[in-house]
Amino acid sequence: MKYHKNFYQIKSNDEIFAKIKAERKTIGYYNLPYQNTSEIKSYAATINKKHIVVLGIGGSSLGARAIYEFLLPANSYEKDLLFLETIDPLKINQSLKKVDLNAAQFVIISKSGSTIETISIFKYLNSLVEINQSNCTIISEATSNLTQFANDNHIKIFDLAQDVGGRFSVFSAVGLVPLAMVGVDIDNLLNGCKRVTDSFFEQTDYYKPIIRKARFLVENKSRFNINVVFSYSSLLESFNKWYVQLWAESLGKININDTRQALTPIGLVGPVDQHSFLQLIMDGVRDKTVTFIKIDDLKDNSCIPIDKANKFADLSWDCAEGFSFNELLNMQADATIASVQKQKDIPCDIISIRTVDEYNIAKIMFSYQLLVSCIGAFLQINTYDQPGVEYGKTNLAEKFSQKP
Repeated sequence: MKYHKNFYQIKSNDEIFAKIKAERKTIGYYNLPYQNTSEIKSYAATINKKHIVVLGIGGSSLGARAIYEFLLPANSYEKDLLFLETIDPLKINQSLKKVDLNAAQFVIISKSGSTIETISIFKYLNSLVEINQSNCTIISEATSNLTQFANDNHIKIFDLAQDVGGRFSVFSAVGLVPLAMVGVDIDNLLNGCKRVTDSFFEQTDYYKPIIRKARFLVENKSRFNINVVFSYSSLLESFNKWYVQLWAESLGKININDTRQALTPIGLVGPVDQHSFLQLIMDGVRDKTVTFIKIDDLKDNSCIPIDKANKFADLSWDCAEGFSFNELLNMQADATIASVQKQKDIPCDIISIRTVDEYNIAKIMFSYQLLVSCIGAFLQINTYDQPGVEYGKTNLAEKFSQKP
């Protein structure tokens, strides 16, 4: 009789923590908080172009975009940061209408150096304006064709270490270089990362929430296999997209026993999605966990004016007059959280971001990277590869080889 084991025993927290500590020797993102940023800052200070245009897709752009769009409304940057992530020609050309290409610095990012979307857009832009060492920066692995191109054309190159995966690369040169160019305080970003990683590996305040959440999600993955992030600010919309890629591409895998694992991420923005997806959460099948994210201080005191002239006397919600929109936003979040908690059968947790700055967005992003690593260790998968994505790339290459 043949016996095929299609289940696995969930390991103890101590075993998982030991595995994560061991990963620090081979997985590069764990050590990014401690890097020396002097070269990046010195180089960024030499860039005087008005527009910084990033060519990259997925992990080459989503993290930097999440940070930039979180910080942008509360800061006055002298330069614009634009991300070209799609080969949709309508979107490309619409985006380029906002840019004086002669006043642009082009940052070409591809870990492999052979990403078809990035290389294709690169070639297209070069047909519109000559891209050379005077207006281009390249970020890629040291052995890639793109790095060789940079060296041949005397273009500034920042190496991306092979042990730093694309979706875990936001705090490498991939994110730090373009963000530094527009004036983001990249050292404060890394300070936020250090706060989290030091605490986690010293097993202090960040350790228990991360390891316990990872364990809960894995132990209950058959029942609650959909994980919702409900962010109560439009500043976090791009963060949600970054989270979806990090979660899906890391955790949708086949584990050591050839069983398929899947935790499905969904990113929502409140209060907009209160008027759509919230209904499904409240009255739909109990297959979802919900993480609410709030921002205590949006650095904007705009208020709902008091109607002294009684122009709006016949309209509702006069009780909200005098409150700031920041207060209203968090009151809506609290009301939704209370509604979900009252159900008593929807697992949920709450993350509060203190204010809009580099330190705080870095803390939540690095926390999510650690959380994903812990979940992957519990699931006994390779968290850092993406074989399912490679199938599509192979098929695309075959289509080109079949062209007459």
